[in-house]
Amino acid sequence: MIIATHSGKFHADDVWAVAALDIVFPGCELLRTRDPALIEAADFAVDVGGIWDSRAGRFDHHQKGFSATRQSGVPYASAGLVWKEYGARCVAALAARHAGQELQAETARQIAYAIDTDIVQYLDLSDVGAARNAPGSYGLSAVISGFNPNWLDEQRLGYGEAAEAYRMQQFRRAMAILADVMTNAVAYRVGALLAVDQVRKSAVLEDGKVLFLENGALPWSSVVRNEMPKILFVVSRNLAEQRYMLNTVPANPDTFASRADLPAAWAGLRGAALAAVTGVADAGFCHNNLFIASAQSYEGAMRMARLALEEVARTAPPPPA
Repeated sequence: MIIATHSGKFHADDVWAVAALDIVFPGCELLRTRDPALIEAADFAVDVGGIWDSRAGRFDHHQKGFSATRQSGVPYASAGLVWKEYGARCVAALAARHAGQELQAETARQIAYAIDTDIVQYLDLSDVGAARNAPGSYGLSAVISGFNPNWLDEQRLGYGEAAEAYRMQQFRRAMAILADVMTNAVAYRVGALLAVDQVRKSAVLEDGKVLFLENGALPWSSVVRNEMPKILFVVSRNLAEQRYMLNTVPANPDTFASRADLPAAWAGLRGAALAAVTGVADAGFCHNNLFIASAQSYEGAMRMARLALEEVARTAPPPPA
């Protein structure tokens, strides 16, 4: 199979689209050209060719009259058009290849939709000029654009075969970056799905207000936030560092505010200073913003959790009369 995209300067939307197709159809030949005959003969035409017809492998958005948008109103560029058609297959391939998981079709579709919401739509927004470098002042679109040859490269290489070879090399480097982004996005979401059942089955302690996780690497916050309204603190075992962590529970995904903070007197303390305040001999540290602390032992972390609960109870406003 041949994937054709335009020559010259590339952008994150065409690089993402080609990288996704390369994952779904490994071993494709990449052709960067503006020759209409070569584009027409290719199996896929990405960001070039003036046609959007997913059944024919055509994914351009520059043609007159193109107005396709997501349900949210965010316009499509080539990244979104390819992801709309092949995102679920790309997710399934990456899950099988890198996480050893065979996903149900609906699960792969949902993960692809989430990745479009979190990443792909911003590449499209940047490409169509609706956002300069979304998201952020040095977002992913700008990072990928930085792989293009600059004017010094152009001056050094000229416009012959050496220049084209360098552009192709840079395009493939950018593809590799975005393939890693895709892989990480899929692995994170697959891991989160697999973790849900383990988090649900973890021990609930201290009258339902503390959750204990044997493996602190489990992504737990969404499950606790959505399904366990009484939990105020999470104690977990950090296997990599051989210590125990005490976390607060985020109030919602869009804020750093917690259901309950750790005691204010602990803020920024470490070692002996924290041990003196808490009475926990193996206390490690407490973050200045009072959302995480540590102890060397399970007993120490649980003792700190109980102290935190006592502080919450002491400072809670009285119930209404």
